Amino acid sequence: MLNTVQCRHYLAQLTRVLGAQSAKLELAWILQSIHHRQPPDRHLALSSMVARRVSGEPLQYILGTQPFGSLQLLTRPPVLIPRPETEDWTIRLSEYVKPTLEAPIKLLDLCTGSGCIPLLLCKLWPAGTVRTTGVDISSDAIQLAEDNAKHCGILSTSDVTPSATASAHNTFNAVLADMRDPVFVSTMKSSGEFSPFHVITSNPPYIPKDEYEQLPPSVKDYEDIRALLGDPDMYPNDADISHLSPTPRSDVGRGLSFYHDIARLAHKQQGLLAEDGVVAVEVGKGQADDVTAIFKEEGNLQHTAIWKDPWDVERVVVASPTRNVRLGL
Repeated sequence: MLNTVQCRHYLAQLTRVLGAQSAKLELAWILQSIHHRQPPDRHLALSSMVARRVSGEPLQYILGTQPFGSLQLLTRPPVLIPRPETEDWTIRLSEYVKPTLEAPIKLLDLCTGSGCIPLLLCKLWPAGTVRTTGVDISSDAIQLAEDNAKHCGILSTSDVTPSATASAHNTFNAVLADMRDPVFVSTMKSSGEFSPFHVITSNPPYIPKDEYEQLPPSVKDYEDIRALLGDPDMYPNDADISHLSPTPRSDVGRGLSFYHDIARLAHKQQGLLAEDGVVAVEVGKGQADDVTAIFKEEGNLQHTAIWKDPWDVERVVVASPTRNVRLGL
């Protein structure tokens, strides 16, 4: 057991960085995460974890997990840490879209990161009603998404054996690919397994360049720039983006690049989205109207709605080529 003097020592270190209230909460979470260890290991782990937190490392990376709905997801740098606003709209989407065994659906999650969106939907929807695919450009993200699927007990399509038919399971497949690459759609179609999708979701990078520069070190120094900065044209010079479609000049620096690509992918000419399909994307503060316009003009997704998050921020744009009364489109 740690004595009172030791706890006060670590609490004082955290308080100097986090403030009193956050320090108490985070120390409690750290202590809970190591309570099963033997005393010598427990002391060493606590000292190391507090030192990492004081240096600015996100608590979720230190603990190695992050709650997301009913899931306890694994977290590892540099993959984006799932946020509560993403959790909120994922749960809301699960309540509006209702797949059944008689009418199962396929879902494509672009910029999947940890796999949080499709994996939570696999848990929320009835077994055997959805097959999900998560796409990301980062090999770290794809590995973590696959690990999270196993951690959460969600099978991949290849794991479903004849004795465990697909109708008994929701599934998740992770695909390493660049959604902005001109050959992305043909690559997806060639597999024969991936299109059309009834739902396309995404929490793409959307932070404008000027806001990215102002992010705290606990975010900018640890999480992948490719999961944050919504202006790929402004990636570091060593990033090869020569093969990508250029961002319209009027939107350079505004964090909107990925929404142009999602709109093009969702257009009926691509065949990636089902005729009555739905697109749901997270957006940054003040971006909802611009993203709505992009989806209408470039994706021909004429029926749209904007959802606010619990903090009264317009956080999600939902769109479809056809009217959907249940979704408010």
